[in-house]
Amino acid sequence: MNSEIKSASRVADTLEYRFDLALKIGEEAGALALDYFKRRHELVIETKRDLQDVVSIADRNVETLIRQRIEAMFPEDGILGEEFGHQTGKSGYTWVIDPIDGTAPFVNGLTSWCVSIALLADGEPVIGVIRAPCDAETFAAMKDSGASLNGALLKLDQSKTLQNGLTGIGGNSHVPPAMVGTVITSLLEAGGNFVRTGSGALMLASVAAGRLVGYYEPYMHAWDCLAGYCLVKEAGGAYLPFPVEGEALCKGAPVLAAGPGAFEELSGLAPSIEDF
Repeated sequence: MNSEIKSASRVADTLEYRFDLALKIGEEAGALALDYFKRRHELVIETKRDLQDVVSIADRNVETLIRQRIEAMFPEDGILGEEFGHQTGKSGYTWVIDPIDGTAPFVNGLTSWCVSIALLADGEPVIGVIRAPCDAETFAAMKDSGASLNGALLKLDQSKTLQNGLTGIGGNSHVPPAMVGTVITSLLEAGGNFVRTGSGALMLASVAAGRLVGYYEPYMHAWDCLAGYCLVKEAGGAYLPFPVEGEALCKGAPVLAAGPGAFEELSGLAPSIEDF
């Protein structure tokens, strides 16, 4: 029994060490990204899938910084990042990172972007840190330890619904425009309203903070959503499971998260891609 307690204690300590590292990396990576943001007119902007899917040296250098900090402290951990792909590990932990989520707002001078850092263990997001440098805000969560915003505990309100709150909606060229239009129409018909800021990770953090009652996007990647998922769950909300086993971790899937008073109704409004 004593050996089992010691083993569990070591696991908890290991997770806490990684949580402390995620907080520190979030601050450092956020500062680097903010410096690039202030000099964004100097950046060379490239496109990926389409003209709305952009990237710059800022994304790549911020991800490089995050990877270097993780590898220095936990060299056996896996890392999946938007810009440099998946590096498998041996520890059972996998970091899932988006150096700048909301690159389109970033390069256009809008402040709705963030650094997103998640940690997976046994297929579950157990750490989520989202740093919003322009607002000097750090959203942070660790499994079974709650969620916080700049150190203040976050706890979602059961009374917030689709009808008395705002819902975040996302969309991209991976899905038919009509699919996004359908969920917006259904939401408005149900008496709700929506916002779109350009950063799915930051809107998920806003769900955890109670600023949005829920968030839905028909297709996102793991690096966009897993940190936000950890935040929402630890704040008392729920989310649609994201496939993380094997190659599925590197592919996209629907993302939906909401507070306790809106999850069921928002889930009912979300269309299936097979219908389009």
